[in-house]
Amino acid sequence: MTLDTLLIYLVASLALAVIPGPTMLLALSNGIDGGMRRASWGIAGASLGSITLIAVVALGLGSLLAASELLFNAIRLAGVAYLVWLGVKLWRSEGADLGAALAKSAIEVRPHGRVALMRSLLVALSNPKTVLFFAAFLPQFIDITRPQGTQYLLLGAIFVALDTCVMLAYAAAGTQAVRWLSRRGLKALNRSCAAGMWLLAATLAFWRRPGT
Repeated sequence: MTLDTLLIYLVASLALAVIPGPTMLLALSNGIDGGMRRASWGIAGASLGSITLIAVVALGLGSLLAASELLFNAIRLAGVAYLVWLGVKLWRSEGADLGAALAKSAIEVRPHGRVALMRSLLVALSNPKTVLFFAAFLPQFIDITRPQGTQYLLLGAIFVALDTCVMLAYAAAGTQAVRWLSRRGLKALNRSCAAGMWLLAATLAFWRRPGT
């Protein structure tokens, strides 16, 4: 691909990454409740989810999801239910004391980290809009006269790198919120994240594929 095409892709991917989505809200919440360690696990899960979805699109399975209304709706409803459940968990969270969280032993923190990883991974994989977006977005930057595998690899690596940087910024904002906000403020911030999850769930619940 040309340099101009690559630059356009960079700008478009960055614009997509900075829009608050469920994985961004989870990064913020993980930063509040467990500091950068737990947030890093969650970011790893979200990135793994993006890599998986991009691989699905590269293999041509995105078109299968676009063609199968039953499969699309099954994944969509699963995503809605999971976002609602995460919203409930965040709403009930009292807001963590970062000092106490960092004082926990590794044996306590690691299981929490795995939970953060799995939550973010499941959120990423249970949103069919993301698959359809990648299926519509990535091919526009692919030169079909050249090997496509390496191009998808490059585009995927760029998107995941940008998305990871933005999630790290959200997580860092969460850790700073812990330092500066009262417990009541942290609880309100967690509830704001919960409301964001429910709003995204409602959007996904009523969203229909173009042309349906």
